[in-house]
Amino acid sequence: MFDKILVANRGEIALRVIRAAREMGIQTVAVHSTADADAMHVRMADESVCIGPPSSTDSYLSIPAIIAACEVTGAQAIHPGYGFLSENANFVQIVEDHDLTFIGPTAEHIRIMGDKITAKDTMKALGVPCVPGSDGGVSTLKEARKLGEEMGYPVIIKATAGGGGRGMKVAQNADEMESAFMTARSEGKAAFGNDEVYIEKYLTTPRHIEIQVFGDGKGKAVHLGERDCSLQRRHQKVFEEAPGPCISAEERDRIGKTCADAVARINYTGAGTIEFLYENGEFFFIEMNTRLQVEHPVTEAIFGVDLVQEQIRVAEGLPMSFTQDDLEINGHAIEVRINAEKLPDFSPRPGKITQFHAPGGLGVRMDSALYDGYSIPPYYDSLIGKLIVHGRDRPSALARLSRALGELIVDGVDTTVPLFDALLQEEDIQSGNYNIHWLERWLENNLRG
Repeated sequence: MFDKILVANRGEIALRVIRAAREMGIQTVAVHSTADADAMHVRMADESVCIGPPSSTDSYLSIPAIIAACEVTGAQAIHPGYGFLSENANFVQIVEDHDLTFIGPTAEHIRIMGDKITAKDTMKALGVPCVPGSDGGVSTLKEARKLGEEMGYPVIIKATAGGGGRGMKVAQNADEMESAFMTARSEGKAAFGNDEVYIEKYLTTPRHIEIQVFGDGKGKAVHLGERDCSLQRRHQKVFEEAPGPCISAEERDRIGKTCADAVARINYTGAGTIEFLYENGEFFFIEMNTRLQVEHPVTEAIFGVDLVQEQIRVAEGLPMSFTQDDLEINGHAIEVRINAEKLPDFSPRPGKITQFHAPGGLGVRMDSALYDGYSIPPYYDSLIGKLIVHGRDRPSALARLSRALGELIVDGVDTTVPLFDALLQEEDIQSGNYNIHWLERWLENNLRG
């Protein structure tokens, strides 16, 4: 058993890991920038180390500083949370070179899945269904135009090293191809240092369905059902639920087994998420995230498991604490991401929290690092909390979410809470009748119109 773990992250996910480790009797080390000296994760950890100035490049992304923090505190393992260095294969290799344990998959698996073309080829070989598209990268506009004609418009051009919605452009017809192709390449270069792109058929009314998988690194793996993450703005998820309101038990078992078998065959270690577009009863692989997802709590709620503790167990070389037969869905869970942003343009609004009250009661969980008097720094992501509710079925979960939003108090900054209050009044949300384009269209008609 590890004696001490360093958490290489901040905010609510750092708190999430610290809580899981404490229940296991493991001490924790928080790292922080100078801007986060008073952050809640620093207060809750057993030890803390300042690793640099506010800029994430000079602090949370500083590999030498994080390794040094392990050395001075005696931490034996590093949990990366999500974001920052969580999917950096070079970081994983350096961690291992310093005789430390990375709580997550191997550097090789991160590299494979970090490149969208290699990931797609790998999944195809493992029997996972994929979106029709180019075989590898597309380097010229002429080639892109040819593929567009062959596949039929619309098509989507994606940066091979992309993520978070960056480096993705849709060409609805041949006239839009040049602009979309050049923009995707330039965004990929600017954001990831790589301008290679590939092209896929653009599905018109898909849902975004992701399968939670977990492997022991020794050839055994399970799936923990699906999450529906279709409500998105600019490819960023805002509302996630499990199980998906449109997925049948037969479909869940079929795609879940396919995903679990695939990661078992490559000896995948720890938590991973295989993301799909789902349309007309078919699943099409888009990417795999080799880390814990922001929305992991909805899966934890319906299966009654602690995915972070399971990550730690497997990283120590212990077997998983459950088998596929142990995993049964109980009820329905929903998560909404609450950001410090001003509607309707969603502009970041950092500032001082004058009052904070988290909702409570049966089936309500609030993952947040806020407290009265806390000043949200302007240097990082605007996510300030995740409100998760669990009910016996979807209607009860929606009712619980509405009640919990009414109890939540965040004074001093603007938040996206009013967005969710409004969404819950919509018939399509109540019935689960939405796709990945629904929210953008709703926003155009309701918040910007």
